[in-house]
Formats: sequence, structure tokens, C-alpha cells
Amino acid sequence: YRTHWHPSIQDAMVKILKRITVEEIPADCSEPVDPKALEQARGIVDSIKDKGETALIEWAVKFGEIKEGESYVCTKDELKAAYDTLSAEQQGVLDRVGERIRKFAKSQRESIQDTETDIPGGRAGQTVAAVECAGCYAPGGRYPLPSSVMMTAITAREAGVPNVWVSSPHPDQVTKAAAFVAKADGMLKLGGAQAIAAMAQGVGGCPAANIIVGPGNQWVTAAKSLVQGKCAIDMLAGPSEVLVIADASADPATVAADLLAQAEHDVEARPILVCLDEGTIDAVDVEVQKQLAELPSPNKETATAAVSKGFAVLTKTVEEAITVSDTIAPEHLEIMTKDAMEVGMRCKHYGGLFVGRFAAEVLGDYGCGPNHVLPTAGTARYTGGLSVHTFLRVRTWMRVDKPADNQQVVEDAIALARMEGLEGHARAAEMRRQ
Repeated sequence: YRTHWHPSIQDAMVKILKRITVEEIPADCSEPVDPKALEQARGIVDSIKDKGETALIEWAVKFGEIKEGESYVCTKDELKAAYDTLSAEQQGVLDRVGERIRKFAKSQRESIQDTETDIPGGRAGQTVAAVECAGCYAPGGRYPLPSSVMMTAITAREAGVPNVWVSSPHPDQVTKAAAFVAKADGMLKLGGAQAIAAMAQGVGGCPAANIIVGPGNQWVTAAKSLVQGKCAIDMLAGPSEVLVIADASADPATVAADLLAQAEHDVEARPILVCLDEGTIDAVDVEVQKQLAELPSPNKETATAAVSKGFAVLTKTVEEAITVSDTIAPEHLEIMTKDAMEVGMRCKHYGGLFVGRFAAEVLGDYGCGPNHVLPTAGTARYTGGLSVHTFLRVRTWMRVDKPADNQQVVEDAIALARMEGLEGHARAAEMRRQ
């Protein structure tokens, strides 16, 4: 492809991917919580906290989520009925995707177990247990995301959460069916800040969630920031991101397709190409323009706006490309280079890693196994994506059976307490002297 690229045409080419230098790379994205959305979400969250279901119904009717007198809850029976309306082919897709998500989540759960060890005079250990109730949000705006229903609710179930509720605005039959496949206890037909407030407070038949997870728009993110503390949250997610590290061995059409797959999510999405070969950047640019022209509306318009916010960076070495990627800490990181696995394992900061041409990020989106709810806006530097661990509590315990063998601990505790000026602590320790 590139060997037939004529230099004069290359020079005249209109470039859609903005080229920037390594020095011009932004350190991070903008703050995930929009101030105006936060102010609006606060009014909704506070009113539902004060007035409960009355306020919730008012907001749901106002935003056109339900009609006057209509229920905002889908029961298990309704979720099953939705599944039954689907074709055998559609049911098969949901069942297979659900099983792959379930298998990976089970593997994660098995990676952390109860354990115990000796301590002076006794034993100590940890127990691992899930929270009692999880609220799982799935977007339903520009595009409904039944995949997010399964990614969140199935993972919660495999963690061992006994009560799992889903919320999604204007759920279609496939979204409801996905909740059935995920074994959700029920679904709220709600979106935005009102959905988060309902799950946090426990309104109607939905119990108060101990944790709320899942991606959403700026009002969902703002509301999650407000209820954090009353319950846990997974993360404050910003717009979607993909970063592709490529060299001259990469297929330009495939790279372009993967950049556009994220770009069509949202006008604020960021497609980023970090490449060791200038000719490949040019070839990818041509493919992006070609494939953009062939996308249907409104995907085309959304992706075009997002591409304008993305960029391409030319690096001299693989080491420099890895440094660029680690600086950005992208949500999705694709490696399309020679020795792709070795390059990927040298990267430190990312939400999800996709190694080689055939490990497409979209396959991760649609249930190859690992979760697609991932950290954005550089937060991958300190946190990972949604997993069974998100729903688990590691609790420790200790027991002293032979006080005589624990006396050095007692004396150390007395001494350290007095170093800190906590006399009550010291005296409580003294009660354990033999």
C-alpha cells in the first residue's frame, strides 16, 4: 500500500489527524466532573434524598423516561419476557457473550482467597467477601449499551454480590434481555443523576447500593461524585480514549478502523496514534478519511468531531513510543508492532491492553472476556478497570490464644502508644500484660 504512495500526492494530502511533537503531548485530560453538570446533578440528588420516590418520579416524568402513572421498575419476569421476544440468533449472542464475561470474572475471583498466618501467640488472617448490593448503570443515550449491562452485572454476580440491580434509560428489549442474562434482580428505567440517586438512596423496590458502577454521561459522572461516601463507586469516567502504538508492520486500514471505533462513541472521545514510521501515519490518515466518508450518520458526524480532538505522534524508537503512552495512560492501549507482546508488557499505564492486530479493542468491548469498563483521563496511573475485585471487601482478623507468647507485642504497643501521646492506648495494652 505505502510502496505505491507517490511523494507528490503525499505532500498535497489534506491531513485529518493532527500531528504533534512529543513535547506537545497534553499531560492529562480535563477534569471528569463538569462544574455545570455537577450543579444540576446536585439539585436532583438532593431532592431525591429529601423526598424519595416522589421526587424520583417527578424527574423521570420531566425527562421523558416514564409517563405519569407508569412504573419505573422492570421486574425479573419482565426481563425474562424481553429475552423471550428475541430471535434465537440474538439470544445466542447474549448468552455467548455473557458466558465469556462470566468465565473471566470467575478466574479473577479465584485469584484472591481467604488466608491466615501465624502471629505471636495466635493467628491472623483475611476474609474476602462481596458487598451486599450493587447498582450497575448502563448508558442509553446516543446508543444503548446492553454490553455494559452484562459487563457490570455479571461481574458483580461472579464476585458474589447477592443483590444486583441495573439502571438504564429507555431500555429496549435487548437491554432488558441483557439484564436477564446477567441475572439482575431488577432494572430501573432511569438515567442520569436521578438513576444514580435512586440506587444510592434505595428508592422503591431497589435496595440502597453499597457500590455503584458503570459508565455514563456527564450528569451520571457528576452524581457518582456526589454519592461517593454514602456508597462506593468504581471510577469517575471521562470520554473514551484509544491509543495505538504502531510501526511500519501495522496495517493502516486496521489502525484507522480501531481509531474510528472509539471516535464514534462521543464527540469528546480521543483517538491517538503513536507511530514509529511517518509513512504509516500518512497511510492511516488516508484510511481514516476514507472510512469516515463511509460511516452512516450520526456516527460519521460524531467520529469526525472526535478525530479533530485526537492526534498522531511520530517517535524515533519503541522506548519513546512507550514513554508517550505511559504519559497519557490511555483507557485502551493497542499494540500493532513487531514483537507486540514484548512491547505491551513494557508499558506501565493503561486501562486495557490489546496485543497484536487480531486482539481488537472492539472485541474487548463485546465480551471476549476482560471487562470494558476502564479508567480514563490518565487515571490508569493509579487504578485499574472494573473487575470482581471492585465488589469485594478484604477484611482482616486476629486471635491471641497464648498471651504469654504475645508479651513482646504488648510491650511494644505500650511504648509506641506513649511515643504518640496516646495514654489511653497504652493503658489498654497494659491490661494484656501477663
